[in-house]
Amino acid sequence: MADMTLLDKSSGKKADGGSAAAGTKAAATTGGSTTAPPPPGPLRVLDSFFEISRRGSTLTREFRGGTVTFFTMAYIVILNPLIMGGFSAENAPLDVAGGWLPAAQVGAVTGLTAGVMTIAFGVVANLPFGLAAGLGINSFLAVSVIQDVTWPEAMGLVVINGLLIVLFGATGARTAIFRAVPKELKAAITVGIGLFIAFIGFVDSGFVTATTAGPPVVLGTNGSITAVPTLVFVAGLLLMGVLVARKVQGGLLIGIVATTLLAVMVEAVLRLGPGGADNPGGWHLNTPVLSGQAVSLPDLTLVGEFDLLGSFSRIGGLAAVMLVFTLVFTNFFDAMGTMTGLAKSSGLAHKDGTFPRLKPAFVIEGLGAVAGGATSGSSNTVYIDSAAGIGEGARTGLASVVTGVLFLGSMFFTPLTSVVPIEVAAAALVVVGAMMMAQIKEISFKKFSVALPAFLTIITMPLSYSIANGIGVGFISFAVINAACGRSRKVHPLMWVVAAGFVVYFARGPINALLGS
Repeated sequence: MADMTLLDKSSGKKADGGSAAAGTKAAATTGGSTTAPPPPGPLRVLDSFFEISRRGSTLTREFRGGTVTFFTMAYIVILNPLIMGGFSAENAPLDVAGGWLPAAQVGAVTGLTAGVMTIAFGVVANLPFGLAAGLGINSFLAVSVIQDVTWPEAMGLVVINGLLIVLFGATGARTAIFRAVPKELKAAITVGIGLFIAFIGFVDSGFVTATTAGPPVVLGTNGSITAVPTLVFVAGLLLMGVLVARKVQGGLLIGIVATTLLAVMVEAVLRLGPGGADNPGGWHLNTPVLSGQAVSLPDLTLVGEFDLLGSFSRIGGLAAVMLVFTLVFTNFFDAMGTMTGLAKSSGLAHKDGTFPRLKPAFVIEGLGAVAGGATSGSSNTVYIDSAAGIGEGARTGLASVVTGVLFLGSMFFTPLTSVVPIEVAAAALVVVGAMMMAQIKEISFKKFSVALPAFLTIITMPLSYSIANGIGVGFISFAVINAACGRSRKVHPLMWVVAAGFVVYFARGPINALLGS
């Protein structure tokens, strides 16, 4: 996920974790954390491997921090299937060929990939960061990409995206590209994705609806909230907002569970049923009804169901390359900002912003994208929610191992996803979108040469229902405006290359028609 407000301050503790430093005597410092006495006996090997005492932590704090991180991230096991999958062809995102992903299968691979990659990250990078399916990319896949390709082909693009990120991380090119893009545009992209996600939530819940005449969308139905499921969305939004505002650990997960229970009770009493033209007051997608068993063996049918190069033959090389670029860019900057913020909040960051095992962290994060595409669960990336575990004292990869093991256990509870209505998931999307808006403070709107490209990036994403369009408009406008104002030196050569690519991307329709004539 993208940068959100870090929890090191909200936890009421010091930036080094407070509790992690309490009761320890400083013998030395490494990356801003104090050294604690090592544990006795066999646990000394575990302590040495993860550098637990050296970073001023304890086994107890690592286990506690890893558990808290899981509970703050666990909502993705429920939310990801609702964004990417469904329970029938009528209530799932359909690809260009009419294919769809079963929600239970998406839930299973979501837990599997998050578990495996978070454990790998903890062992290799030795950092207390959790990985799971990124909300921005899964929405992009479900809303935009599959309009042109099939789900397996879309996942093939995700795999290619991950392989490129691994290459960038291993060679050091990732840092060079990161530095080429102005910080204001990086922040604008995060904010734009937040608005895009929130707008999706408003539409999916019926909070705003399309009109046949007049404005493109209006509040509810003809300007009024009349549907009970939309009221459930409002209740869930307010509840999650209160929990997050009060800094309750796992506030989103608690909100999703509580609002789902409310939806189940509402359906049991009112029997609204599925929505449609003949029942506008019903649930927009799945109906919240408890049925069947809550626990089952995970269905991992989606593992390996990807087509690496199929999209290139279906939509052409140019269009496929631009989709890969969008995935890479979104994944790239989201993870870079998130890891930097988490490293700072844990006290592991150096003065120049780098942190221990930087290159392995980049490589494993890229492999998370590869694994997410290979399992059809969407690109996996580092979650800013890991700051909750850091606030509880986590300082090493052992916390990530604990988080990963709990994610693997979540695979056995995927049938519960069928109970959560889209109105509940939509409320969580809006809250996450609000969190991502925090990055707007990084943009100086006093400089119009910066303000306009940033604004165009932000506003184009939700209005055109496309992350790619927002990035392209922002890059092109930034390069042109600054060059025309005599500030060409502010535009990195790589920015010109990318902007030129987007010009071709936006004109691909006429270009394809011209080439085909």
